Amino acid sequence: MKHRRPTVADLLSIKGQRQLTMLRVVTLEEAEAAEKAGIDLVSVPPALLGPAFREAAPTVFAFPGLEYGDFVTAEDYLRGAFQAMRAGGDAVYCAAGLSTVRRLREEGIPVCGHVGLIPSKATWTGGFRAVGKTAASAIEIWRQVKALEEAGAFAAEIEVVPGEVAAAISERTSLLMMSMGAGTGCDAQYLFAEDVLGQNRGHYPRHAKVYRNFAAEFERLQRERIAAFREYAEDVRSGAYPEKAHLVGIEPGELEEFLNKIDAQEPAVFRAR
Repeated sequence: MKHRRPTVADLLSIKGQRQLTMLRVVTLEEAEAAEKAGIDLVSVPPALLGPAFREAAPTVFAFPGLEYGDFVTAEDYLRGAFQAMRAGGDAVYCAAGLSTVRRLREEGIPVCGHVGLIPSKATWTGGFRAVGKTAASAIEIWRQVKALEEAGAFAAEIEVVPGEVAAAISERTSLLMMSMGAGTGCDAQYLFAEDVLGQNRGHYPRHAKVYRNFAAEFERLQRERIAAFREYAEDVRSGAYPEKAHLVGIEPGELEEFLNKIDAQEPAVFRAR
């Protein structure tokens, strides 16, 4: 059982010793569930951070994502990173260029980069498809990992890369490597909570494993929601709602006094209606 939140040094000290678990969570309920389930690492939207987040998940190591495009200059990223760290983040995810990674590291911000399939830059690698399936492509991923290492990142997400390639890279880098569909040769396995919970109604990526069927439950709840709203509307139209139990009462004498006073003040034209 965890008693304190791990540090970057703690994580790097266990590289290669055991597989860490990582989830993308977007609600306080998911964060609390990750904490109680013993998940090691979570990726979160920066807006989720704050006292309520740390109350729900006091010991998970959190990567707020500085989403590519939401920030432009290195100073933008730096400002966002400091805000996220003050709000309870432990490191930041950043898919920006190496100069930005280097700038963050210079200020002591722990940075997790991204290699392989990078959704925000997928046009350069052929869209949403596996990367590293040829020697040339695999060498490019290796080059990117070494560049992140040189720039001062401490970790990198490696997404949809052949397991053999990812394992070889992980063995040869000091970076903590987080596998999203890149096999068990990395240091952590990373999935989205929405995939684990089966919340999607559409496509699931190949690397996803669905453990529950929340989508069916959401559909059931939506049917119940519609039914409840319809029953409420029907009650209003029929006069069944509100009932006496839903209203505040007034003593008859107080009501009579109130009516007498407003009738005395009301112009005759209104009383005649």
